[in-house]
Amino acid sequence: MNNTTTIVLADDHSLVRDGIRALLEEDQNLEVIGEASNGEEAIDMVLEKNPAILIIDIRMPIMNGIEAVERLKKQHASTKCIILSMHDSEEYILKSVNAGASGYLLKDTGKTEFLKAIHTVQQGGKYFSGDISNVLVNNLLNPNKEAQTSAVVSKSEDTPFGLTNKELQVLQLVLSGLTNKQISEKLQKSKRTIETHRFNFMRKMGVKNLIDLSKKAQEFNLV
Repeated sequence: MNNTTTIVLADDHSLVRDGIRALLEEDQNLEVIGEASNGEEAIDMVLEKNPAILIIDIRMPIMNGIEAVERLKKQHASTKCIILSMHDSEEYILKSVNAGASGYLLKDTGKTEFLKAIHTVQQGGKYFSGDISNVLVNNLLNPNKEAQTSAVVSKSEDTPFGLTNKELQVLQLVLSGLTNKQISEKLQKSKRTIETHRFNFMRKMGVKNLIDLSKKAQEFNLV
C-alpha cells in the first residue's frame, strides 16, 4: 500500500520552492510532483496531477493564491490546499478560509510545525498556526465579525499605498516611537512578523528611513 502524500508547490520565487521541496523531501512519505509560479499554473498543475495537497503562496502574478484555491474548490477538485504566506493580516486569513483552504501557515513557520500541518491536513483535519487560530476563534466568537471584516477589507483597499490594516497599525506604533520588540509584545505577535510588516509598508511607501516615513505618513494622513 502506497502511503506517499503527493504535493504541488506554487510560489513565484524558485528559491522558495527549492527550499520547501528540500524540506519536504526529508520526509519519505511526502513527494513533490509539480511546481507552479502563479495561480493559473497552480490550477492547471492540480487538475493535471491531482495531488493530495497544494501548498500555495498568496501573492503571485496573474492570479493570487486565494483566487486559485477558490477556483479549485468551485471545480470540486479533491486536492486540499494550504496557504503559505508572510502575511498574518486578518483579511488574508479569513479570505483564505472562506475560499476553502484547509490550512494557513506563515513563512517563518519551523520545520516541525510545517510537516505537522501537512500530515494533519492530509488526514482530513485543518491546521492554522497559533496567531492564525486566534484570529479564527475571535471571528467565530463575535457574531458581527463578518460585517466588520468586510469593512476592514474595504478600508484596507482604500488606504494609500495599499497598506493592510495590520501594516497600518504597525506603522502607527513605529511612528509613536516603539521598537519592534515593544510592538511585538503589545500586539502579541512574533518580532519576525513585526519586522515583515515594517519591511512591507516601507517598501510600499517607497521610503528607506524613519524621517522619510514620518513625512510621507503625515502627508497622506496615516497618523
